[in-house]
Amino acid sequence: MAGIVGYGVYIPLYRIKIEEIAKVWGDDPQTIMRGLIVEEKSVPAPDEDTATISVEAARHALKRGQISPDRIEAIYVGSESHPYAVKPTATIVAEAIGATPQLTAADLEFACKAGTAGMQACLGLVDAGIIDYGLAIGADTAQGAPGDALEYTASAGGAAYIIGEKNLIADIEATYSFTTDTPDFYRREGMPYPRHGGRFTGEPAYFKHVISAAKNIMKKEGLKASDFDYAVFHQPNGKFYLKAAKKLGFKTEQVKPGLLTPKIGNTYSGATPIGLAATLDMAKPGDLILAVSYGSGAGSDAFIIRVEDGIEEKRELAPKVREMIKEKKYVNYALYAKFKEKLKMA
Repeated sequence: MAGIVGYGVYIPLYRIKIEEIAKVWGDDPQTIMRGLIVEEKSVPAPDEDTATISVEAARHALKRGQISPDRIEAIYVGSESHPYAVKPTATIVAEAIGATPQLTAADLEFACKAGTAGMQACLGLVDAGIIDYGLAIGADTAQGAPGDALEYTASAGGAAYIIGEKNLIADIEATYSFTTDTPDFYRREGMPYPRHGGRFTGEPAYFKHVISAAKNIMKKEGLKASDFDYAVFHQPNGKFYLKAAKKLGFKTEQVKPGLLTPKIGNTYSGATPIGLAATLDMAKPGDLILAVSYGSGAGSDAFIIRVEDGIEEKRELAPKVREMIKEKKYVNYALYAKFKEKLKMA
């Protein structure tokens, strides 16, 4: 199979603490933080959206991949918060990074796993010999209605992966998907905020798909949890992430590097790709990584990734995830509501 040539991440500078949101709605912040294992989340600035986040992540991926943008022949941007209902984000990214005009481009939607779906699409095109390099991006500026439980976690960020066959930093040895029609989370056209099925989003949705995808790809490849150095899962909150890891037999030290929700919240389509990037930031050549995304509606994409020697010379060429997390400015709820346009003027 093809593999990862370069990767890049972008996380907005602004943050809001859970205590600040809880204060507005009269909730106990300690209960929220313990229950969700989240302390604060990223907030997009007024001039940031899925397109700008995708462009920054793509530029970082190109720096790390050390290839010219005109060699990118496919761009897929996965998100559930594309800035336009009709007008692709992928073409904006392609033009901004200098990849136009000889390429195919498309926007993908599958809740929080649209970014990994783009990675699979690029893998297929590269392995088929149709393109040399493809760029897959998962990015979101996630929405949570005022006062809803989602408001404590829905955040912003994205990651970009260049997929190719040469000069790899990591081999993608296998991929597998597990998909059903499970309507646990949805937003109809014209609705400003999504709706979710409460507890229904747990066992029959998230856990069934993530655990099934992980178990099936490991069975298919003859591997078990102890064979992996690291594992990364979709992280709507820290609690689900750690529970899924435990159910699959992974230890805390295997999954902790990719757990970012406590500090930046749930970046939706960016969640698994950013968690994988944070893991690649510290992985050594030869390390084996399991990455499993989840998208409501519902499905999971699983990947088995082997880190190559190329990681050592490319890792320092672009900002690391933990470096971006440390760079932050806090906002209060009033500014957060303004930035997220939660206040609608007449």
